[in-house]
Amino acid sequence: MVFSLPLNPESARQEMVAQQLRQRGILDPRVLRALRAIPRERFVAEPLHKHAYEDRALPIECGQTISQPYIVGLMSQALQLSGQEDVLEIGTGSGYQTAILSQLAARVTSIERHEPLSRRAAHILRILGCENVQLEVGDGTQGCSANTPFDRIIVTAATQEVPPDLWEQLAEGGILVIPLGGPSQQELFEIRKINGRQQRAMLCKCRFVPLVDEESERDEE
Repeated sequence: MVFSLPLNPESARQEMVAQQLRQRGILDPRVLRALRAIPRERFVAEPLHKHAYEDRALPIECGQTISQPYIVGLMSQALQLSGQEDVLEIGTGSGYQTAILSQLAARVTSIERHEPLSRRAAHILRILGCENVQLEVGDGTQGCSANTPFDRIIVTAATQEVPPDLWEQLAEGGILVIPLGGPSQQELFEIRKINGRQQRAMLCKCRFVPLVDEESERDEE
């Protein structure tokens, strides 16, 4: 069986930006430029290449997903990146969001609990020339204390509350973008750290895989 890309991947990316993003309020020119530049098909299995630019999440290895383009654009825009920031990403997954962030920030540290996903993402990011990215394997709820504080933090898995370690590692005035809620109801939030307190803005309803810490992972085993 032969699988193929969209007839013209570059054209498909342009249409994705025009139809799925701009028309739905993703207007940051740097975000749109990054989404035009990064080939989403590289981050999914070959049988799914032809679906790479559809407005939906797609499955990847280890029971995880690559978020729909609109959500990637929305989360990236909410971070309000100028290109000077240090960003922490929790949940490398396929590496697609990581690649987008690499175009928007000075440095990106990304943590993934599944070593095979991190290894595959590293390979793709290297091919694409994303040199300002550092990938780590570990418990994302603990963040990365070695590189703190972070100007921005993005979490690509849902949790009931903001993990304390992540909040501690966010710089004053920084922005955390995170889905909060349980399996049946989640909301995506932009949270700014003002005088150590959370200043929240709800962005949309959403559906993400759960954020799993080390203790929960041991319980699964």
